Amino acid sequence: MPFKISSQVLRRTALGALVAAAGLLSLTQAQAQAYPSKPVKIVVNFPPGGAADVLARLLSAPLQDALGQPVVVENRGGAGGNIGADAVAKAPGDGYTLLMSSGGTLSINPHLYARMPFDPNKDLVPVAAVARVAVYLVTRPELPAKNVSEFVAQLKANPGKLTFGSPGTGSSPHLAGEMLKSMTGTFAVHVPYRGGGPALQDLLGGQFDFWFDPGVGLQHVRSGRLKLLAVGSSKRSPLFPDVPTLSEAGLKGFDADSYFGLYAPAGTPAEVVTRINTEVNKILAGNAVRERIVGIGGEAAPMAPSAFGSVVAADSKRYGELIRSRNIKPD
Repeated sequence: MPFKISSQVLRRTALGALVAAAGLLSLTQAQAQAYPSKPVKIVVNFPPGGAADVLARLLSAPLQDALGQPVVVENRGGAGGNIGADAVAKAPGDGYTLLMSSGGTLSINPHLYARMPFDPNKDLVPVAAVARVAVYLVTRPELPAKNVSEFVAQLKANPGKLTFGSPGTGSSPHLAGEMLKSMTGTFAVHVPYRGGGPALQDLLGGQFDFWFDPGVGLQHVRSGRLKLLAVGSSKRSPLFPDVPTLSEAGLKGFDADSYFGLYAPAGTPAEVVTRINTEVNKILAGNAVRERIVGIGGEAAPMAPSAFGSVVAADSKRYGELIRSRNIKPD
């Protein structure tokens, strides 16, 4: 005789499944609502003074207000950003340890380093873009060039005699310098530093001739201590509307912008990623923060995590091609 399950048993089983599903949903919602229940740490994978550090500290106070918990910024520079990024990649995926970085850590370093201490595509997830940061072709005021054409002529007349600094090998300012050399057929000696702050101080001290400033030295352009020749972006800067882009000055298609933003360890709950992304986008919508970002030469860039990931992927493709063509190697 075939075994039959009574309708009463079926009803009980279905009811039990519904109760269990409701319980899991309630637990997930409770966890999301409970976040955060302790301080949140933002690791900046570059030394103090650079664009990533400035943006993290600009974001930390309003994010602390939004989350209702302390938001602490910690600098862990070194190895082109890999040290700080690796620390975050290996942290628990609970939303309490975030990475503030330029896109270079994920879009440039994998092409630069033969071996990475973590897998950028698997171990970190994009959370919130914060700013699109332009780079500015800035020189010592003593250099005679008054515009891009005169500057390129000086480079061509003095191969290997001019030097340019950067926050480190493979950083977006370094790659902007390599773009310039490639597009003009010139040669200048690269001087890498451990961060934008130290590089800026040496440029002010006359230790090298020019660099692509990620926005941290623009106050010195205004004061006359440094000279701005062009913007290395696809469009002019609202801070210097009369200064041409390098593309306008003859280097067609020159664009060395990079996106700075927050990343989290893989496995961070989607609800937590969404919460942080929502709060950051609200902060970026405020005039005070947007104006501060413009003040360092950037542009607020609120977007969904998926869109942020697409930007990083596109940058990875174009910078990877440049690194291979210029045969750039880490120090």
